[in-house]
Amino acid sequence: MGNDIRFMKIGIVCFPTLGGSGIVATELGMALAQKGHEIHFISYKQPYRLETINNNIDFHEVIIPDYPLFETPQYVLALASKLVEVIKFEKLDLVHVHYAIPNASAAFLAKQILATEGIQVPVITTLHGTDITLVGKDPSYEPVVAFSINQSEMVTCVSESLKQDTLKYFNVSPNKQIEVVPNFLNLDKFKRVFDQGLRSKYAEDDEKVIMHASNFRKVKRVEDVIRIFKGIREKLPAKLILVGDGPKRSSLEKLCRSENLCDYIHFTGKVASVERMLSIADLFVLPSETESFGLAALEAMACEVPVISSDSGGLPEVNVNGLSGFTLPVGDVEGMVEKAFEIFNNYEFFSNSAKEQAENFNILNILPKYEELYEQIVFKEAVN
Repeated sequence: MGNDIRFMKIGIVCFPTLGGSGIVATELGMALAQKGHEIHFISYKQPYRLETINNNIDFHEVIIPDYPLFETPQYVLALASKLVEVIKFEKLDLVHVHYAIPNASAAFLAKQILATEGIQVPVITTLHGTDITLVGKDPSYEPVVAFSINQSEMVTCVSESLKQDTLKYFNVSPNKQIEVVPNFLNLDKFKRVFDQGLRSKYAEDDEKVIMHASNFRKVKRVEDVIRIFKGIREKLPAKLILVGDGPKRSSLEKLCRSENLCDYIHFTGKVASVERMLSIADLFVLPSETESFGLAALEAMACEVPVISSDSGGLPEVNVNGLSGFTLPVGDVEGMVEKAFEIFNNYEFFSNSAKEQAENFNILNILPKYEELYEQIVFKEAVN
């Protein structure tokens, strides 16, 4: 981009939940609005992280009609219709959809409808992970995902690993441009905010605090977190804090009981101020079977907490082995226990390095990359 910023009207389609794609989309939109762009969020409810609606931000709710004829909600059709409405009447310059299913396919349908009225709007699709590596590979969805990718004017992936998975699993057109633009954090807001009172609630002064945060799905391998904690606790006093909730919680609680660890493990449920919880931790553990990026690891690092993670997917691009923590093969519980003590024995180095590595993903560094891509497709379209 040049020095002269060309402000744009941008539609952002995302899930409004606590998942990484929704969080990143919301933070991106709020940062763009702060710079002067006009942002229109489009989803079935207001995004969780959308703190305020101001002069540069509008939210458009997708209402899904409930007709007895339809056995399942028709969200794709409702979203496409809302997109047509917002693009037409707000005169959007582009639409940025986060997560391929069903957002990219709904955007394509909206584009086709608008084309019959002579209205053209470019679409940029950001792939976040499970829309490619899990859901998207399902035979029921694969043709639609591939089609949506190829029909987008531009596609971005949150890691080089995810880009390679996309090219591996889908029939992507050879001339399709796929850019790697990593996830990010607003480090002015997301940083260490140590609260001694909060730490004292969960642990004694001489105890290490081990932490994990996720949606407790099978892919997160939270059982490994508990086993790693057990190995740590056998050698020094420690407490484990499990932040979040999800389908595996019941079995995790059973594992705690069977290992006689209930007195040392705290389940917090979903937490709004994740940075406050992370700031009382000494170590963050993320042994996932796969992660397209590893936003939870980045959040821990921003709070100066070293990370032990698996080496799958995009995690090594975020958590640098031997610097911000360690990456090990999936399922290597013993190795992760061993590396935990290596971190504790040189804690200042790993803590400082984690913070420095997080700076590479500061939104101030990433935002211009998105603006540059927006200009490429918006003003290319205008010339054509």
